[in-house]
Amino acid sequence: MNELNAIVDGARAAFGQASTPADLENAKAVYLGKSGRITELMKGLAALAVDEKKSRGAAINQAKQAIEAALVARREGLAEAELLAQLHAESLDVSLPGRRRVAGGLHPVSLSSERIEAIFGSMGFEVAQGPEIEADWFNFTALNTPEDHPARSMHDTFYVEGGTANAPNLLRTHTSPVQIRHAVQHVKKYRHLIDAGQAMPEIRVVVPGRCYRVDSDATHSPMFHQVEGLWVGENISFKDLKVIYLDFIQSFFETKDLDIRFRPSFFPFTEPSAEIDIMFGAGPLKGRWLEVSGSGQVHPNVVRNMGLDPERYIGFAFGSGIDRLTMLRYGVDDLRLFFDGDLRFLSQFQ
Repeated sequence: MNELNAIVDGARAAFGQASTPADLENAKAVYLGKSGRITELMKGLAALAVDEKKSRGAAINQAKQAIEAALVARREGLAEAELLAQLHAESLDVSLPGRRRVAGGLHPVSLSSERIEAIFGSMGFEVAQGPEIEADWFNFTALNTPEDHPARSMHDTFYVEGGTANAPNLLRTHTSPVQIRHAVQHVKKYRHLIDAGQAMPEIRVVVPGRCYRVDSDATHSPMFHQVEGLWVGENISFKDLKVIYLDFIQSFFETKDLDIRFRPSFFPFTEPSAEIDIMFGAGPLKGRWLEVSGSGQVHPNVVRNMGLDPERYIGFAFGSGIDRLTMLRYGVDDLRLFFDGDLRFLSQFQ
């Protein structure tokens, strides 16, 4: 019995010295493994007499149970110690403020686009969309800008695969191509009225969207946003353009203390053409004329490319930079802030 007590004490000591689960399993093998101390004692029972075997076997089993109990206790102790170490390493300071998931929102340029669509929608204008990868004919030629026209140099852009050598595909330089696409479909829809000499429903459309030019500085971006406006009918004049645009710009900036002026200019797709400037009557920009749009009466060649007779149909078009309007509305002085993705800047508009 003294021998068995010594084995149990030795096992308890060995288990207590084990600092890792692997060490504990090695210590277990010494006592309970296939060649362990207890296993060897069990094998020796075969050589004993029946009476002695019974008492000796009971004593060995009692020692084995004591060793197994010590093993389980040490396993639990090691597991608890490991958990405590993990909790200490990954502990949370519950006194610190929590990390909130703030609600997202629309980009300031998107907010302006939606505002523009709503304002013109209230005036009876449709909202149209078109492809950003555009054919040369829609982007230039149909807008009275043939291949050799010097105005093309102002629209230096990105060309992409597709099209032909003489008419490659490109990233559109303005949203004006959509006015041609929309007008052509509109004319096809009402061709029976036009051919019968009856009045065709007027074309009223605005086209917001992304455009691309090789240009980059504090007030220009290779990718920018523009809204094109088009109104074509039988009795449309510059007076209508002024009334519409003044109403739009006052609604957009939420002030009646604002005026506009038309300054003679040149665009190949309008004749006559004018730049539109605005001036605020109050605030930090008070008294300064600021250019916000190009405009003009739709050129007769463009009207023909829509499938209409320029002797009968007339209209106006304008193109405004949504980024520019957004900068003025929110007092932003660097266009690049809109595209840096800095949440500190963008969160101010939520």
